[in-house]
Amino acid sequence: MLYDIWTVFWRDWLVLRRRIGRFILSRMVSPILYLVAFGWGLGRSIQVNQGSYLDFIVPGIIALNSMNISFISVGSPLNMSRLYHKTLEEYLIAPIGSASFVIGKVLAGALRGLISSVIIIALAYAFGAHLTINVWFLLVLTLNCLVFASMALVAAMIMNSHEDMANFNTYVLLPMSFLCATFFVPDHLPVLLAWVIKILPLTHASHALRSISSGGSVPMTSIFMMVSYIALFISTGVWLMKKVRE
Repeated sequence: MLYDIWTVFWRDWLVLRRRIGRFILSRMVSPILYLVAFGWGLGRSIQVNQGSYLDFIVPGIIALNSMNISFISVGSPLNMSRLYHKTLEEYLIAPIGSASFVIGKVLAGALRGLISSVIIIALAYAFGAHLTINVWFLLVLTLNCLVFASMALVAAMIMNSHEDMANFNTYVLLPMSFLCATFFVPDHLPVLLAWVIKILPLTHASHALRSISSGGSVPMTSIFMMVSYIALFISTGVWLMKKVRE
C-alpha cells in the first residue's frame, strides 16, 4: 500500500517539478498584495492585543493561502480528469487500491499547500512580521493542507461539471476565506453565525496558527477537530472511489 501511495504521489510531484518556477512565482502575487494592503497599509494604524495587525493577520493569510492552494491543486485537476480527460480511468484499471489513490492525491495537494506557505512565511519576515515557527506550527499547517486537499478530492468526485466546482468554491471556500478568523476574530458576529463559523476547519487552523505564532498555548481542541475533518473526508473519498469502481 505504501508503494502504491508513493506511486500516485510521485506522479503528481513530477508534474509539479517541471513547473516549480512558475508555481512559486504565481503563488507570490496574492500574499504580497495582502501584506502590502493589510500589513503596511491598514496594519500600521491598528494595534491588536498589544501587537501589530501585521503579526495578527499573517497566520490568517497562511491558513487562507494553504487552504486555497491545497484545494485547487487536487479539486480542479481531478474533476477535469474524471469528467473530460478521462485519465482517472487509468487509475481505476491500475492495480492500485482506492485508499492508496486517495491518500496519494491528498498528500500531493498538501505538498503544494506547504510549499506556498513557506513562500508566505519568508515574505512575512521580509515585511517585518514577528512569528514563532515551531513543530506545533508546522503540524497545524500540515493538517490544514490535508483537510482541504481531502475536501477537494471529495468535491471533485461529487461535482458533475467544471461549473459545479466553481460554484463550490464560491459558496464554500469564499465565505470561509473572509469569515474564519483570517482577517478578524468572529466573536462579535451574531451568535448563530459565530457558532457556525467556529466549527469550520479554517477557523481552527487560523486560531491555532495565530496562537502558536504569538507564543501562546497549543489549542489541542483545534488539532483534534482538524484531524477529525481529515478522517471524515479521506474515508468519504475512499468510499466514493470504491463506488466508481463498482
